[in-house]
Amino acid sequence: MYFITICTHNRECLFGKIIEAHGHTPPQPTMQLNAYGEIVRNKWLKTPSIRPYVILGEWVIMPNHIHVIIIITRAGEAVLPYASMGFRSPSHTVGAIVRGFKSAVTSQINILRGTPGLPIWQRNYWEHVIRNEQAYINIANYIHNNPAMWQGDKLYVAP
Repeated sequence: MYFITICTHNRECLFGKIIEAHGHTPPQPTMQLNAYGEIVRNKWLKTPSIRPYVILGEWVIMPNHIHVIIIITRAGEAVLPYASMGFRSPSHTVGAIVRGFKSAVTSQINILRGTPGLPIWQRNYWEHVIRNEQAYINIANYIHNNPAMWQGDKLYVAP
């Protein structure tokens, strides 16, 4: 199980904005996706159909990054990230999953805005192995609460 963060190129706020969602007392900040953010959402949701060995955990799209939890499986069973796996196809790695996702998003956004070759994502990504249930709970809560913490986030960029 992995916690992954992928940031936009130069931390540009491309995917939408944080708004106050009414209907909650007090109003709860939430992410409002724009057209580019919808592309990110749709491509992320397609990941398990393209890579059936991937199970999506919690995830959130923010104005300039995405946080996700993924579980990589083998023959329908979760594979512990710290267990000896023997041979593993290079296409079944976190790097391959992230590269494929970033490539698909970049291609579609650049078609939409007519900017072929323009970078969407920062080079590389950040990953952390989730080793136990408590770590999973803490990270899932962090992801869930990320829109409410936006202005204090280290990736925050003022509008």
